[in-house]
Amino acid sequence: MNEATPATDQPGEPPRPPSVFDLRITELNAGDPLRWLRMGWADFLRCPRTGLFYGLCFFLMGHALLAVFRAAPAYVLALSAGFLLMGPFLCLGLYDTSRALQNGQQPSLRASLLAWRPTQGTMAIFAGVLLILEMLWGRASLVVFAVTFNTMPSTANLLAQLFNPDNLSFLITYTVVGGVFAGLIFVTSVISIPMILDRRVDAISAGLTSMRACVQNPGVMLQWGALITLLMILAMLPLFLGLLVLGPVVGHATWHAYQGTVSDPA
Repeated sequence: MNEATPATDQPGEPPRPPSVFDLRITELNAGDPLRWLRMGWADFLRCPRTGLFYGLCFFLMGHALLAVFRAAPAYVLALSAGFLLMGPFLCLGLYDTSRALQNGQQPSLRASLLAWRPTQGTMAIFAGVLLILEMLWGRASLVVFAVTFNTMPSTANLLAQLFNPDNLSFLITYTVVGGVFAGLIFVTSVISIPMILDRRVDAISAGLTSMRACVQNPGVMLQWGALITLLMILAMLPLFLGLLVLGPVVGHATWHAYQGTVSDPA
């Protein structure tokens, strides 16, 4: 009976080129998320004009989200989480700026605005996958609303109706559904976008590497996701003004999270 041939390099053959799956996932510590934030703040201080430009983009998106709340409140939770979790696509310029600073180069706003061009095909595929997840999330949110309420609650007393004790089952169901989709999007994208920008890998390899990082470091990644969510919520409270600074700081920090999580094999 023939034995299976192991998938290794044979003597005399050229060595197999390293693949993305040979990358090492670092064992992270509980203090790493705060360290990433400190590094992100340092990058923001070194390039404040670039950071404030992207912060303004986040600020304007916050007000667009407010307009959605007034027009279609059922979509607000899904779109809010999508705004937080799709943020890495908007932060491509910030990743490029942090990469330039890390390499001892002089970053520029113009270069950051064009950072997406070398990987536009891969980024489009990855964005399409996340867009499908967002659409499924939005549809699931509407189903939960439709099952609970006969008519869509008015925005005037929306919060009072949602947090009514009689609607406790709705709140639990809505939170569970949102948590499932939010977790799936976060696990898939937590380091994928900066990795695609940095290593020019395909979307599947980047997504699988991001999942590997979360599986290997579940506690730290959960802490990182919760910290990002908390900071963004706090930034939205004073008329979204906090996004002018916290938005770019978290973007820079996400680059350092990727750098601290993925390393080349020894």
